[in-house]
Amino acid sequence: MDFGIQLYSLRDLDEPTSALVRRAADAGFDGVEFAGIDDAAAVRAALDETGVGAPAAHVPIEDLEADLDAVCERYGALGVETLVVPILPPEAFADADAVDETARRLDDLTAKCDDRGVRLLYHNHDHELVTVEGEPALDRLAEKSGIGFELDLAWIHTAGYDPVAYLDRYADRSPVVHLKDVVVDADAKRGGRPVPLGEGELDIDRCLAAAREGFVEWAVAEHDFPEDPAAFCRDAGEFVGARRTDEEA
Repeated sequence: MDFGIQLYSLRDLDEPTSALVRRAADAGFDGVEFAGIDDAAAVRAALDETGVGAPAAHVPIEDLEADLDAVCERYGALGVETLVVPILPPEAFADADAVDETARRLDDLTAKCDDRGVRLLYHNHDHELVTVEGEPALDRLAEKSGIGFELDLAWIHTAGYDPVAYLDRYADRSPVVHLKDVVVDADAKRGGRPVPLGEGELDIDRCLAAAREGFVEWAVAEHDFPEDPAAFCRDAGEFVGARRTDEEA
């Protein structure tokens, strides 16, 4: 398993994407997950210079549906082979009919990505785990579609479920996971406050052990609203570095 960082975590640094790639490399990450890019040529040069990989990119579903070929060309030039739908609104999971329609929508897009040799995943928050006909909406989505997942372990915990159970359940369709820490807080957005890795309630070591037993290729560190993005990048790199196995070092 390799370790990356979601560059959305660093957006407030107001630096070009190429500089963020270099920050990730300096912090010891194996790769970066994009959430948009600016100068593709400069990003490609930074990737080549640092040896950092580009396992995935978050792309709004509207962009994927509007011009998938352009998206694939843009990110394919950077070595990205996995595209991630970063979020769909709560109404897409509000009831059984909504989940079934979401399943059809994602399956249609998955088939088009497959035709282009690109893998498509869906990234959850907490609202995908509302109860729909006696089960979490995310589980109904898994039953009704073939979409792969980028499981966000912190939001699963926030929703009141065991992230390890989800890693075990969907091991064969979760090649990438988001490694985020959180403190459950009913007054916070989505019911939890993201915090630096190791400072929250997520049992990260247990999650990493389960990820390694499954088919997880990348664990991607993320913090939605870090007070100091540069410090988060540095500290998260140290945190995951201390948890690498001998094979991952």
